[in-house]
Amino acid sequence: MEHEAPQWLEVGEGAETRKIAVLTQGGAGAPVVWLGGFRSDMRATKAEALARWARQAGQAFVRFDYAGHGESGSDFGRWTLSHWLEDALSVIAAHCRHRPILVGSSMGGWVALLAARRLLDTALAPSGMVLIAPAVDFSEELMWARMPEAIRETIMRDGVWMRDSAYSPEPTPITRALIEDGRSHLMFGSEIRTGCPVHILQGMNDPDVPWRQALKLVEHLSGDPVVLTLVKDGDHRLSTAQDIARLQAAVAGVATAP
Repeated sequence: MEHEAPQWLEVGEGAETRKIAVLTQGGAGAPVVWLGGFRSDMRATKAEALARWARQAGQAFVRFDYAGHGESGSDFGRWTLSHWLEDALSVIAAHCRHRPILVGSSMGGWVALLAARRLLDTALAPSGMVLIAPAVDFSEELMWARMPEAIRETIMRDGVWMRDSAYSPEPTPITRALIEDGRSHLMFGSEIRTGCPVHILQGMNDPDVPWRQALKLVEHLSGDPVVLTLVKDGDHRLSTAQDIARLQAAVAGVATAP
């Protein structure tokens, strides 16, 4: 299949104006919106698999790269969760004519829940959600809380710490701005409302988002119908053939639910 050129969406104002790369596929029903993970991109394995499923099913599908990610380019370390949430909300507003199904992977799970909170009781409130290893509150609970004091001091003093990545040859900048901005979006500690069915897929061998985080999220989604699928040998990526089939089935189930 040819490498389709993206559309471009301008987001933000002034010095924070950026162009976001977006890929869309026409189709019927609720548009499925892919929300990728931290430093991932819209052409990664799971996003491509969902694009194939959507094409075959005739389902509308939207995916994009956050600022600093993939084809949206620019300096990754310049942006924070507030920017990435704004990117997601802008893409939904620009490309969804019906209530979307939000599919969030890792950080994208947190973004999906934050977007749902903003969109609750509006015409674009999500009709369903599928969350893959959702990294809710990850900047605080899965980064800051786990860091040795020396690394915390580096971040506070220098504004950034370069973390080795298991998924890229290039280290990942973890900025003071990312940590401090994340604190304004923390969700655990009070009820999380989406107003729609939620299906969570979580690997039990995930080194980045422990599976008990998924249980914690289920407890916080006390007012929504939730299905949790635990994959005993699943890692963080959940990208094996079986994992992909499970993801496609979960999205299809949400899309066809009455």
